[in-house]
Amino acid sequence: MAAETRLQTVDRDGLEARLASVRSAITDAARAAGRPADELTLVVVTKYHPASLVRELAALGVTDVGENRHQEAQAKAAELADLDLTWHFVGQLQSKKARQARRYADVVQSLDRDSVVDAFAPTDAEPDPRVIDGFVQVNLTDDPGRGGVQPEDVEAMAERVLATGTVRLRGVMAVAPLDEEPRRAFARLRATSERVVSLAPDATDVSAGMSGDFAEAIAEGATHLRIGTAITGNRPVAP
Repeated sequence: MAAETRLQTVDRDGLEARLASVRSAITDAARAAGRPADELTLVVVTKYHPASLVRELAALGVTDVGENRHQEAQAKAAELADLDLTWHFVGQLQSKKARQARRYADVVQSLDRDSVVDAFAPTDAEPDPRVIDGFVQVNLTDDPGRGGVQPEDVEAMAERVLATGTVRLRGVMAVAPLDEEPRRAFARLRATSERVVSLAPDATDVSAGMSGDFAEAIAEGATHLRIGTAITGNRPVAP
């Protein structure tokens, strides 16, 4: 344990430097796009990293944290309940875990199936559940195995989210395809976002951009950036 603590203390400088570098790059990209940097939300994704790293990030001013795996997210949120953090669930969520996720997640960014959305609706056992924020995840590829709904189905999914009464529709989320120039993909997401806004005027947020393509996402109107390794360093081996 002592060795682990020393390692974490030594790495604090590296973590702080990486965070500062990313924040500076975000400011530069926003300026290049003619946008104020303060309209962007940085969500630091901490998949496989320990809760102690999240605590270090919070000490450095990070307020929004993203997790991909329900069990890991649930445990970290419980351990760090003393911190004032906004927890974003950004991975694929099973419908049977959705109600559990609502207990710690403030935002679910991966709404892409009817069963998951419906799981957040009130039930006889839970008639007045906690209200969370949600993004419809859009699949920007032709692969149906990828997470997200196809662009032509986004309005139907948005309407389903709005009908729950327990999920505030914030906007859309997507991951850029590996085989396409990111800005082209994000331009398509921007067009999809505009269609959602015509249906739900308050759903103006766009979650796009990760460690390797956040500048392109900012140029195409992203409001939320999901950045992991550029800040946290390489992920530990999956437990």
